[in-house]
Amino acid sequence: MSLDTIRVVGASRLDSAAVSAALDEHIGTPLALLDDAAIRDDLASFPLIQSFSTEVVPPHTLVLRIIERAPIGAVERGASVDLVDAAGVVVESLAERPVGIPLIAASSAEAGTVAFESVAEVLTALPADLRAQVDVISASTLDDVTFTMTGLGHRVVWGSAERSAFKARVLAAAIVAAGQGAPSEFDVSAPESLVVRRL
Repeated sequence: MSLDTIRVVGASRLDSAAVSAALDEHIGTPLALLDDAAIRDDLASFPLIQSFSTEVVPPHTLVLRIIERAPIGAVERGASVDLVDAAGVVVESLAERPVGIPLIAASSAEAGTVAFESVAEVLTALPADLRAQVDVISASTLDDVTFTMTGLGHRVVWGSAERSAFKARVLAAAIVAAGQGAPSEFDVSAPESLVVRRL
């Protein structure tokens, strides 16, 4: 009943073999004596791991289920673009921003600031189809998130992240109602009182 097999599940950006190798010191340990804290310490060198769980499968296997960090936006840093998650952790660095990933404006891009936290909270709350249409997003306080959209170049005044699900429904309906004409500004900061202006 000692560990001889480590199976990694859920890794896509991470190399499963490298994650498994980081736990090699536990090979030979009786399954009942595996230490989650020691495993957590061994996995600390993989910043892409957001969380994990372990499952012991007798007689000799440990299944490690990983949830990787997922990018919510892109931050331009010199000649490269960093894809970051909601905590500001860099998930991947690329030469250019992929289609469908919002650009977090430089003024809002510093992880740990109120501006970044506001932007991250809104991007996390947006439905995936709407988030993929966000071009550039910015904020300076908790209550003044704004973004532009791809396509016609609509501008959206979002306000705070509160009631984001309702704001997303209001915005989606307003975009459909506006049609494919000229770009507009949609102010959903008070979603019961939508304001639409032609740009």
